[in-house]
Parts: sequence; structure tokens; C-alpha cells
Amino acid sequence: MDLTPIFDAPTKQELHARIARLQEKMIERRLDWYVSVQPDNVYYLTNFANFIHERPFVLLIPAQGIPHFVAPKLEIPHIRSRVVGEIELVEYFEFPAPEGRQWSDRMKSVLGASDRVGVESVCPLQIYDEIGAERVRADLVDDLRLIKSAYEVGRMVYSAGIANAALQDFLAKVKVGRSLSEIMAAGKSLMMGMLTKDNPNINPFATRADVLFQPARYSDDPHNFSDLAMCIEDGGPNVTIVNAVLNGYGAEVERTFFVGLVPEAAKRPYEVMMLARRLAFDMARPGTPMCDLDRAVNDLFEANGYADNLLHRTGHGMGVTGHEAPFLAEGDTRLLEPGMSVTIEPGVYLPGVGGFRHSDTILITQDGSVSLTSGPDTVEALTL
Repeated sequence: MDLTPIFDAPTKQELHARIARLQEKMIERRLDWYVSVQPDNVYYLTNFANFIHERPFVLLIPAQGIPHFVAPKLEIPHIRSRVVGEIELVEYFEFPAPEGRQWSDRMKSVLGASDRVGVESVCPLQIYDEIGAERVRADLVDDLRLIKSAYEVGRMVYSAGIANAALQDFLAKVKVGRSLSEIMAAGKSLMMGMLTKDNPNINPFATRADVLFQPARYSDDPHNFSDLAMCIEDGGPNVTIVNAVLNGYGAEVERTFFVGLVPEAAKRPYEVMMLARRLAFDMARPGTPMCDLDRAVNDLFEANGYADNLLHRTGHGMGVTGHEAPFLAEGDTRLLEPGMSVTIEPGVYLPGVGGFRHSDTILITQDGSVSLTSGPDTVEALTL
């Protein structure tokens, strides 16, 4: 599998192939049209990313032919500047609008007398209600996004390289008293600088560059970054997170680290987390049911006395976002397949002690997996 980094925009051929695969699935489901409004799916099919507000953006894909994009007149020049591939723009003037000039009137004129129309699970009710045909819940684009093309692999390799650089920069500058606000600013500056050096025309609506951390007193609450004044402290476990979507493709790398010393209470949970991490990497190969991988990891934690200290699944998918399907979770019965990208991030969380979690973005290959992100992971290398 070619792991050459790519930072160029997708070609017309790449986008055409995605539309063609979607239309094949539509024909299998006997769908006349497919309605996509989820912004990440729209981006995946068109290369158009935007701040979505109260004015609806509705992408309509026929079983044959080119997509139609119902969008406000205000945004038409913006869409033209970013869209890749063939698309017919269907503009409406404003929202709300008088009857006969509404976005829904334009959508209905395109759908016509369709019999069956596919809709996403997250389709807003205001759009769902305006579809007159039989509405069929079908997350076809989400399913297509599970398997990365060669182009997408290259884009993710590129994003992972920048995420790796941000992690290394953070670890090299660990200092007691350094605040979350300082770290966020420095990390974003580094990643955006690398990104725009290669491609000055990145789309800021498809870009998010986050470098975060938590000291031990917060790290048992893994999504709590609500205090910008929190600072790096002696001991640990401190946890740093690099989760970024860089001009349309994501990467995540996280590490648990210590400053000066490893508290006695942190040694065993760190060791058990590492055992779970190795198990997850060993099982991350084609044909493994995702539910089995997560169950095995959870069993390992439970056998070591940490049943009450689990807060999340073993991992999640990566792609045009930093958090998507598939899921290394007991409830996801799908099999891992070559071309899927997921995180490996088993974690254990002890109130009063802290959180223990490394995360890496991996790619499932024909005979196993390869890690796109990297960084030190031993307790010795991460005692700074």
C-alpha cells in the first residue's frame, strides 16, 4: 500500500469515482435520488466545505447523471470556487422566502415525481418533510467513506505527518506552568504554518488544528478542556491530544506523559493500558469483528480490576473528519477491512489519580495494519 503523502486537492476523476460508487449503491437499493445534507458527506462528494447556517444546502444525487446542489444565491460564487467535478447549481434567493420561491420549491422541482428517495439518518426534519416520495433511510455516503481510496490514504499520511510534528514539538517544550491557552496557540501556529507552506489555498472551513493537554487533576475526565488556565504540573498522568483535520483529512495522536517522576499510583494503570494497547494493535487486521476487538480490550481491563474505570470504546474512524465511523466498539459488528482508518486508544480513568491513554491513527492493510502516527510510548520515554 502506497504511503506517499499527498496535499493536493482531489481530482475530478476522484470525485467522479465517489459519485459513481454512490450511484451503484443507489441502483442496488432502487433509489431514484439520494438527498445529502450532512456537511461532511457534502464535502466528501463535492470538495465544498462551509459554515452551515439557517439557509439549507441540499445535495441531490440522481441514480444516473450529475448531482444537483440546492443552495442560497449568496453562496453560489463560493461554491463554484471550491467544487470539484460536474454539478448543477440550483439557487434560491433567501430563507425564509414566500411560497413558490422557497428552497423546498427548488428541491421539489428537481426531484419531480420520484418513487423512492434515499435520506441520511441525520436528515433534518424540515428537509425530510418536504420530500414527497417514499423516503428510505440509507447512510450510503457514510458507508462509502469507510474505505479510503489511494488518494485519501495519501492525504491522511500527510495529515498524520503534521500531527506527529505537533506532538514532538509539544513534548520537547513540556514545562511546569505552561498553560493550555499557550499550548493551543503554539500548536495551531505550527500546524497551520506547515499546512499553508505546502498549500497556501487551504480551505479554512475544512481545517481544525487542535493541540490540547490535561494535567492529572483533569485527565480522568477525558473531554474536559474547559479551563484554559490549566497548567502542566509535576508528576502525572498528564495527557496530550493532537486531533486535527487539515484541509479536509484528519489525524489523531495522543500520549500520557509524566513530569519529573511517575507517582506510585500511576504505575500499574499505565502498564495495564499498554497491555490493552498492544492487544488492540495485534487484533487490528482484516476480518476482525470490531465488536470482538473492543470486547477483548474491555475483558483485559476488567480482568485487571478496572471494570469501573472504563469510559469509552477502543477507537473510532478517521477520514474527512477527526471522529467518524467505523467504531471499535462492542456495538459495531462490522469487520475490519483493508482501507479503513481507525484510532487505537484504549483508556482507563481513575478519579483522584488520572487518565491513562495513548492514541494512534492506523490504516488497515491487506495483511494487518500500519500506524500513520507515531511517538514515544514507553513510560521511560514519556517521563520528561
